[in-house]
Amino acid sequence: MLIADVAERYTDLVTTVFSSTIAMKAWFATAALALAGVQVVTAARIYGRVNFLPERGPAIARAHRWSGRLAFLCTLPVFFHCVTILGFQTPDARVAIHSIVGTFLYGVFVAKVLIVRDRSLPSWALPTAGLTLASLLLVLWLTSSLWYFTTVRFGF
Repeated sequence: MLIADVAERYTDLVTTVFSSTIAMKAWFATAALALAGVQVVTAARIYGRVNFLPERGPAIARAHRWSGRLAFLCTLPVFFHCVTILGFQTPDARVAIHSIVGTFLYGVFVAKVLIVRDRSLPSWALPTAGLTLASLLLVLWLTSSLWYFTTVRFGF
């Protein structure tokens, strides 16, 4: 009964801003994906792979760190909804892929955070972990938000 009460209060809270809990998930996931894009571009600048951004330095590093923090925060309400209300489901291929990839997302996130702190790893480890994390987020967005925006509705 406690879970039902949490779900009801959560739905009431979310629907004060969004039309539904699924709309909230779609928009928060979209924000997380956009911020992950900022992460990829700023990381590429930090590693000297792109030149269209300002010089490498504290501003780019700060933008990289804060976009990652905000992206992570944007995933938390989505994670809460998916895990506590929907759970692991496999009714069709789209939902099955989404559920499977979703189970790996935070594990890859933890691995990336640990790799950032470990200077003894090879130089390719951090970019690989970062791109894996961004790729998982993209797959999750494609199997959820894009589906919602193209099948259900594009709006709040």
